[in-house]
Amino acid sequence: MLRTLLIITNILFIQNTCLSDNEYFLTLRYDQVNLRQGPSSEYPVKIFYKKKYLPVLVQDQSDNFRKIRDHENNTGWIHVSQLSKKKAAIIIDEEQMMFSGPTIYSKPIAKLEIGRLVNISKCEDKWCKIKTNKFKGWIKKESLWGLL
Repeated sequence: MLRTLLIITNILFIQNTCLSDNEYFLTLRYDQVNLRQGPSSEYPVKIFYKKKYLPVLVQDQSDNFRKIRDHENNTGWIHVSQLSKKKAAIIIDEEQMMFSGPTIYSKPIAKLEIGRLVNISKCEDKWCKIKTNKFKGWIKKESLWGLL
């Protein structure tokens, strides 16, 4: 019984690993982007995104459309012309502190709320240099969701 359980667990782990290799992040190219129910402009619009550089996780493709998932687990299809490779992310942890350097011992600059969209300048080890509105600084990678 235990052996069967281990084999099933290994198979599921291998399948999940293979599926996640095909997924990658992109961002929205424009201020207004349509998320459709299917991979064609003939399908109805599910959601109107109104945030440029919002990160999305690409999960599948069909011709010129990409199936995406957003940070709120909404899924649907977006035309490739509406997507870009601009590096951006969303804060996914409560009240994250932005620092002047890539260490918790550097000067705190700002406190960022969950859901804040930030542009990524570069990432090193466990930290990313970000920009949001008038602030520039460093934040831990683990608190970001998006194209790093």
